[in-house]
Amino acid sequence: MDALLLTPTQAAAVLGVSRSTVYELLGAGQIDAVHIGRSRRVVAASLTRYVNRLSGTDASAAA
Repeated sequence: MDALLLTPTQAAAVLGVSRSTVYELLGAGQIDAVHIGRSRRVVAASLTRYVNRLSGTDASAAA
């Protein structure tokens, strides 16, 4: 089973960007995260939606 939640470091590796960029995307509301205790986890599905928006293939952007 693929992970539903990723650490910011893992999300950065998936996107091929720095961890700082992940935090910038989180701050801008471009990707979603949840807090579990004091930890922040990036919602893996939001990374796919973000990349789809960038490439213009996001079905929700057309609606």
